[in-house]
Amino acid sequence: MATQTGTQAPGGAKPPFPPFDKQTFGSQLIWLAIAFVALYVLLARVALPRVASIFAARKQKLESDLASAAKAKTASEAAIASYEKALAEARAKAQATAAAAKQQFAAEADEKKKKLDANLAVKLAEAEKQIDATRKAAMGNVRSIAVDTASAIVERLTGTAPAKPAVEKAVDAALH
Repeated sequence: MATQTGTQAPGGAKPPFPPFDKQTFGSQLIWLAIAFVALYVLLARVALPRVASIFAARKQKLESDLASAAKAKTASEAAIASYEKALAEARAKAQATAAAAKQQFAAEADEKKKKLDANLAVKLAEAEKQIDATRKAAMGNVRSIAVDTASAIVERLTGTAPAKPAVEKAVDAALH
Protein backbone atom coordinates (compact mmCIF):
# COMPACT_ATOMS: atom_id res chain seq x y z
CA MET A 1 0.00 0.00 0.00
CA ALA A 2 1.20 3.40 -0.92
CA THR A 3 1.39 6.09 1.63
CA GLN A 4 0.12 9.58 1.02
CA THR A 5 2.33 12.47 1.63
CA GLY A 6 1.00 15.55 3.26
CA THR A 7 -0.77 16.30 6.44
CA GLN A 8 -3.71 14.41 7.61
CA ALA A 9 -6.25 15.31 10.17
CA PRO A 10 -6.12 13.50 13.47
CA GLY A 11 -7.85 10.17 13.33
CA GLY A 12 -6.88 9.50 9.68
CA ALA A 13 -9.46 11.87 8.07
CA LYS A 14 -8.61 14.13 5.19
CA PRO A 15 -7.92 17.76 6.00
CA PRO A 16 -10.56 20.35 4.83
CA PHE A 17 -10.16 22.38 1.60
CA PRO A 18 -7.84 25.30 2.55
CA PRO A 19 -10.20 28.14 1.62
CA PHE A 20 -12.83 26.58 3.79
CA ASP A 21 -10.51 25.87 6.67
CA LYS A 22 -11.79 27.68 9.79
CA GLN A 23 -8.31 28.37 11.07
CA THR A 24 -7.22 30.33 7.93
CA PHE A 25 -10.58 31.91 7.09
CA GLY A 26 -9.95 35.21 8.93
CA SER A 27 -6.51 35.74 7.40
CA GLN A 28 -7.92 34.94 3.95
CA LEU A 29 -10.57 37.66 4.39
CA ILE A 30 -7.90 40.17 5.39
CA TRP A 31 -5.75 39.31 2.38
CA LEU A 32 -8.83 39.48 0.15
CA ALA A 33 -9.59 42.98 1.46
CA ILE A 34 -5.93 44.05 1.04
CA ALA A 35 -5.82 42.63 -2.52
CA PHE A 36 -9.18 44.24 -3.37
CA VAL A 37 -8.09 47.67 -2.08
CA ALA A 38 -4.73 47.39 -3.88
CA LEU A 39 -6.43 46.34 -7.14
CA TYR A 40 -9.03 49.13 -6.74
CA VAL A 41 -6.31 51.74 -6.15
CA LEU A 42 -4.29 50.41 -9.09
CA LEU A 43 -7.31 50.50 -11.39
CA ALA A 44 -8.53 53.91 -10.13
CA ARG A 45 -5.11 55.59 -10.40
CA VAL A 46 -3.59 53.93 -13.47
CA ALA A 47 -5.94 51.93 -15.71
CA LEU A 48 -9.19 53.91 -15.49
CA PRO A 49 -7.58 57.31 -16.27
CA ARG A 50 -5.94 55.77 -19.35
CA VAL A 51 -9.26 54.29 -20.49
CA ALA A 52 -11.01 57.61 -19.78
CA SER A 53 -8.38 59.50 -21.80
CA ILE A 54 -8.84 57.04 -24.70
CA PHE A 55 -12.61 57.58 -24.60
CA ALA A 56 -12.12 61.36 -24.45
CA ALA A 57 -9.71 61.25 -27.41
CA ARG A 58 -12.17 59.10 -29.37
CA LYS A 59 -15.00 61.48 -28.58
CA GLN A 60 -12.90 64.48 -29.59
CA LYS A 61 -11.81 62.75 -32.82
CA LEU A 62 -15.41 61.80 -33.61
CA GLU A 63 -16.61 65.37 -33.01
CA SER A 64 -13.76 66.71 -35.12
CA ASP A 65 -14.59 64.29 -37.93
CA LEU A 66 -18.28 65.21 -37.74
CA ALA A 67 -17.42 68.92 -37.87
CA SER A 68 -15.14 68.46 -40.90
CA ALA A 69 -17.85 66.31 -42.56
CA ALA A 70 -20.38 69.09 -41.96
CA LYS A 71 -17.97 71.63 -43.47
CA ALA A 72 -17.37 69.37 -46.46
CA LYS A 73 -21.13 68.90 -46.88
CA THR A 74 -21.67 72.67 -46.78
CA ALA A 75 -18.88 73.18 -49.28
CA SER A 76 -20.26 70.50 -51.60
CA GLU A 77 -23.76 72.00 -51.39
CA ALA A 78 -22.30 75.41 -52.25
CA ALA A 79 -20.39 73.86 -55.16
CA ILE A 80 -23.56 72.14 -56.39
CA ALA A 81 -25.52 75.38 -56.16
CA SER A 82 -22.75 77.21 -58.03
CA TYR A 83 -22.68 74.49 -60.69
CA GLU A 84 -26.46 74.59 -61.12
CA LYS A 85 -26.37 78.40 -61.37
CA ALA A 86 -23.60 78.27 -63.98
CA LEU A 87 -25.51 75.57 -65.87
CA ALA A 88 -28.68 77.67 -65.86
CA GLU A 89 -26.74 80.73 -67.06
CA ALA A 90 -25.10 78.69 -69.81
CA ARG A 91 -28.48 77.35 -70.92
CA ALA A 92 -29.96 80.86 -70.97
CA LYS A 93 -26.97 82.15 -72.91
CA ALA A 94 -27.23 79.27 -75.40
CA GLN A 95 -30.94 79.93 -75.88
CA ALA A 96 -30.28 83.63 -76.39
CA THR A 97 -27.53 82.85 -78.90
CA ALA A 98 -29.80 80.40 -80.72
CA ALA A 99 -32.63 82.95 -80.81
CA ALA A 100 -30.27 85.63 -82.15
CA ALA A 101 -28.92 83.26 -84.79
CA LYS A 102 -32.47 82.28 -85.74
CA GLN A 103 -33.44 85.95 -86.10
CA GLN A 104 -30.32 86.66 -88.16
CA PHE A 105 -30.97 83.69 -90.45
CA ALA A 106 -34.63 84.71 -90.81
CA ALA A 107 -33.60 88.27 -91.72
CA GLU A 108 -31.05 87.00 -94.22
CA ALA A 109 -33.62 84.62 -95.69
CA ASP A 110 -36.18 87.44 -96.00
CA GLU A 111 -33.61 89.65 -97.70
CA LYS A 112 -32.64 86.87 -100.12
CA LYS A 113 -36.33 86.22 -100.79
CA LYS A 114 -36.89 89.91 -101.55
CA LYS A 115 -33.91 89.93 -103.91
CA LEU A 116 -35.14 86.75 -105.61
CA ASP A 117 -38.66 88.18 -105.86
CA ALA A 118 -37.26 91.37 -107.42
CA ASN A 119 -35.14 89.33 -109.86
CA LEU A 120 -38.12 87.17 -110.67
CA ALA A 121 -40.32 90.23 -111.23
CA VAL A 122 -37.69 91.70 -113.60
CA LYS A 123 -37.39 88.40 -115.49
CA LEU A 124 -41.18 88.05 -115.57
CA ALA A 125 -41.53 91.56 -117.01
CA GLU A 126 -38.87 90.76 -119.64
CA ALA A 127 -40.62 87.48 -120.47
CA GLU A 128 -43.96 89.27 -120.81
CA LYS A 129 -42.34 91.84 -123.12
CA GLN A 130 -40.86 89.00 -125.18
CA ILE A 131 -44.19 87.20 -125.31
CA ASP A 132 -45.94 90.43 -126.30
CA ALA A 133 -43.37 91.10 -129.02
CA THR A 134 -43.62 87.51 -130.24
CA ARG A 135 -47.44 87.73 -130.23
CA LYS A 136 -47.33 91.00 -132.17
CA ALA A 137 -44.90 89.47 -134.65
CA ALA A 138 -47.08 86.38 -134.91
CA MET A 139 -50.19 88.47 -135.33
CA GLY A 140 -48.41 90.42 -138.05
CA ASN A 141 -47.52 87.16 -139.74
CA VAL A 142 -51.08 85.89 -139.26
CA ARG A 143 -52.39 88.83 -141.22
CA SER A 144 -50.04 88.23 -144.13
CA ILE A 145 -50.72 84.47 -143.97
CA ALA A 146 -54.48 85.17 -143.84
CA VAL A 147 -54.19 87.53 -146.84
CA ASP A 148 -52.17 84.92 -148.80
CA THR A 149 -54.53 82.10 -147.82
CA ALA A 150 -57.67 84.13 -148.66
CA SER A 151 -56.17 85.07 -152.04
CA ALA A 152 -55.34 81.42 -152.74
CA ILE A 153 -58.82 80.24 -151.74
CA VAL A 154 -60.59 82.90 -153.86
CA GLU A 155 -58.31 82.13 -156.82
CA ARG A 156 -58.98 78.43 -156.57
CA LEU A 157 -62.71 78.91 -156.24
CA THR A 158 -63.08 81.53 -158.93
CA GLY A 159 -60.07 80.73 -161.03
CA THR A 160 -58.90 84.36 -161.09
CA ALA A 161 -56.61 86.06 -158.55
CA PRO A 162 -58.31 88.80 -156.55
CA ALA A 163 -56.82 92.24 -156.12
CA LYS A 164 -54.43 92.33 -153.16
CA PRO A 165 -55.81 95.59 -151.63
CA ALA A 166 -59.35 94.17 -151.64
CA VAL A 167 -58.20 90.96 -149.90
CA GLU A 168 -56.23 92.95 -147.29
CA LYS A 169 -59.28 95.12 -146.63
CA ALA A 170 -61.50 92.04 -146.18
CA VAL A 171 -58.96 90.29 -143.84
CA ASP A 172 -58.58 93.48 -141.76
CA ALA A 173 -62.34 93.70 -141.40
CA ALA A 174 -62.50 90.02 -140.32
CA LEU A 175 -59.64 90.32 -137.79
CA HIS A 176 -60.98 93.39 -136.00
